[in-house]
Amino acid sequence: MVAFLFWYKLNFVPTQYRISGRGAEEISAAIEQGVREGDLAPGASLPPVRTLATELGVAPTTVAAAYADLRRRGLVETAGRRGTRIRPRPATAPRSAVAIAVPAGARDLSHGEPDRALLPPLGPVLSRIDPGPFGYADDPVLPSVRRLAAQRLAADGVPADALTLCHGALDAIERCLATRVRPGDRVAVEDPAWSNLLDLLAALGAEPVGMPVDEDGPLPDAVSGALRRGVTAMVVTSRAHNPTGAAVGPARAEALRAVLAGSDLMLVEDDHAAELAGVPLASLAGATSSWAVVRSVSKPYGPDLRCALLAGDPATVARVDGRRRLGPGWVSRLTQQIVADLWQDPGIDALIAHAAGVYDARRGALLAALRDAGVDAVGRTGLNVWVRVADETAAVTALRDAGIVVAPGARYRVDTGPGIRVTTGTLPVEDAPAVAAAVAAAVSARLTPRT
Repeated sequence: MVAFLFWYKLNFVPTQYRISGRGAEEISAAIEQGVREGDLAPGASLPPVRTLATELGVAPTTVAAAYADLRRRGLVETAGRRGTRIRPRPATAPRSAVAIAVPAGARDLSHGEPDRALLPPLGPVLSRIDPGPFGYADDPVLPSVRRLAAQRLAADGVPADALTLCHGALDAIERCLATRVRPGDRVAVEDPAWSNLLDLLAALGAEPVGMPVDEDGPLPDAVSGALRRGVTAMVVTSRAHNPTGAAVGPARAEALRAVLAGSDLMLVEDDHAAELAGVPLASLAGATSSWAVVRSVSKPYGPDLRCALLAGDPATVARVDGRRRLGPGWVSRLTQQIVADLWQDPGIDALIAHAAGVYDARRGALLAALRDAGVDAVGRTGLNVWVRVADETAAVTALRDAGIVVAPGARYRVDTGPGIRVTTGTLPVEDAPAVAAAVAAAVSARLTPRT
């Protein structure tokens, strides 16, 4: 079997990997194996189609078919003149291959997680829940959870006559999209967008259509443009948008409803931050005939709970519910009891409100310090600040050299310009000026070309 040998750099160490195969499936499998085993790093360039075809002794159409298959399954992306590259977070890659390296002693502002010290303690709750046993035939959503969830959603103006549970926000979004989206379809997303959502669309074989955002969410003209491009679905973050902190306000919600009126696309509203967002929910529920509002409990109450509410039109909820029953079946009723207990505890409500205030103070402190330093940054709500930069790689590198690790904007961008995401969830207010000074210096940095 003929094999093509090429070189790339992984963490600045030269590495070899052999691509082999005579048919498109074999070539695709060889590349996937390299990604899966960590030999092909995220961002690694694949050989041009004709170059690889010549080396393997196959037709260019064979290699093109292999690349197309990898692209449909979310492993590679086409990067214009830069050719075909392994995606930053390919669907088959081990997590260790895509994590951002944090040097010893560096401050990690890249992770996007809530502060564990601000999560409510679960020990007392665990001592109160009913251990069961529960069976396959029991209601997949406990009556207490259904009642409490409906009350909480209704208080925010979200109809909850049809409601179910999923295993986290991304699971819920995927199940909603699966009811309408097919490979090759276009899906409108904010630009920049949540990186996990972009990875999900790649895995579904869908094409993201970016909608520029301001602090109030997607711009109405951008939504109109997406509709003209024939999108099948649209995902909008209600508040605490990751990575920009945008939040849809009442006026913007009204404008978006006007644009969406009469559309039959699947509209998925992601309210992942919920009680931590710090601003009221201005929901788009019901703006289209097919819709869903997803509310996760991960950010306020704990990522390990893996539970998200999903309210929507009856057909969408029934389809999601039915498909989930064929897989995991239900969200653990033990988990459901924990969530219901947390929702009914005034002391927990006070802890969540305190956490929301702390996050607002931390984000606000960094944002104010950045603006004082003349840095173009946004972050109205949530745990992140988005900083626009001229040279993304140079900024990330300069900050790393200064002992601060941030997330490169390439993970989040569709068509928008370069930037970096700085997570403020664990950043003490008193440290904001020093971090802002380092960011200000990094924003003006430029990489020196190697000779």
